Amino acid sequence: MARISEDVSLVRMYIGPAVMYGLSLFWRFAITIPIMLIVDVDLTLLVLVPLPLLAIAIYLVNNLIDKRSDLIQRQLSGLSTFVQEAFSGIRVIKAFVREKDVSETFVKEADKYKKRSMDLTVVNSFFYPAILFLTGLSMIVIIYVGGNEVIAGNITYGNIAEFIYYLNQLTWPVASLGYITSMIQRAEASQRRINEFLKTQSEIISRKEIQKEIKGKIEFRNIDFTYPDSGIHALKNISFEIKEGSSLAIVGSTGSGKSTIANLLCRMYDPTKGEILIDSIDMKDFSLDSLRSQIGYVPQDVFLFSDTIRNNIAFGIDENDEGKIIQAAKDADLYENIQYFPEKFDTILGERGITLSGGQKQRLSIARAIVREPRLLILDDCLSAVDTKTENEILQNLEKIMKDRTTVIISHRVSSVKLADYILVLEDGSVIERGTHEDLMEANGTYRSLYQKQLSEEGSIIGQ
Repeated sequence: MARISEDVSLVRMYIGPAVMYGLSLFWRFAITIPIMLIVDVDLTLLVLVPLPLLAIAIYLVNNLIDKRSDLIQRQLSGLSTFVQEAFSGIRVIKAFVREKDVSETFVKEADKYKKRSMDLTVVNSFFYPAILFLTGLSMIVIIYVGGNEVIAGNITYGNIAEFIYYLNQLTWPVASLGYITSMIQRAEASQRRINEFLKTQSEIISRKEIQKEIKGKIEFRNIDFTYPDSGIHALKNISFEIKEGSSLAIVGSTGSGKSTIANLLCRMYDPTKGEILIDSIDMKDFSLDSLRSQIGYVPQDVFLFSDTIRNNIAFGIDENDEGKIIQAAKDADLYENIQYFPEKFDTILGERGITLSGGQKQRLSIARAIVREPRLLILDDCLSAVDTKTENEILQNLEKIMKDRTTVIISHRVSSVKLADYILVLEDGSVIERGTHEDLMEANGTYRSLYQKQLSEEGSIIGQ
């Protein structure tokens, strides 16, 4: 964000004011100094001596101002972040009775900001006095030396007034030379940081830009994947096939690689080894826009925009089709909840959807995915925040939605995956079991023990 706002602003200052001041300085010098030399060479040279000192002084002071301004901006950014977090987490703060500690921390941060602001004010207080002193020094030279020249009869009183006028014309352009030098240095550094973004090429590119409607047959062939940033080996020799219009469920403990499969299907990453085929075509050959526009993805970490419920649901479609939006809300078991809001579908959600509960956020995210009527629907642990009753209602609705649509259900709750045609059980990035719900129950392996454990936990909760 700093590069987008501050660095771009600094480059803009160089391209605009710096170029303008530079041209002004050039033309004023080109016109004024020759005229001054024609009138009196010695007086011109004496008058110009303090001006380079003025440019150097302004350059040094301006650099110091920039450094301290940068510290102030950083402190203000930290202070703003602290306040934002405090307000966002006000319930947690009150629950743990930390109001006093938070207030004291805020006072400390505010005092740091005040101190840095005062440091900048001290430097600023020397800025204009320095300009006035060096300009006044040139003025004294004009009056003293010029006076002697008038007495000697070499120049007139009008020439002295003329030189004072020329000095006033040159003072600001010379002073701006210090600004320009500082601007160029800061803009150069900022442009380097901006270029890091501009010159970064995405590694996720289409090889053939194929644009076609996908039917939904998916095949993973010997997929290995290691995250490039962390080096975590998330998937190890994964192979499976999903037939067109059928559903696959993936279960496993945290960190087993479930969400990685979802990321690969959305082509957020490319596999380290192996290939993913969609309708017998390598996924890398599809146009990214064409592929992703046919995928409905419900992420594990729900992100909602600070907008109306209607616009959040309709985010993935080109036009706000009211009928589709309402039906998607009903299918996600969210419609009745929306009716309780005073503004209904026009209710504005807070930042990241803070207006809604955890379960409502997940259901809205499901509605946003299914309103697109995607050919491939990916549900990444999207029912973890809803209760069993709501989960069953959503699953019943999803059973209708999933008909004739390829669906991948990722969950750590076995109850969410029972309706899938085929189930994979992952552990540490590898498939340890596969089959239908009935097959896996008969196998008496990890899936069965996980199912019985969760069933007993739900039973104990109901009993309580």
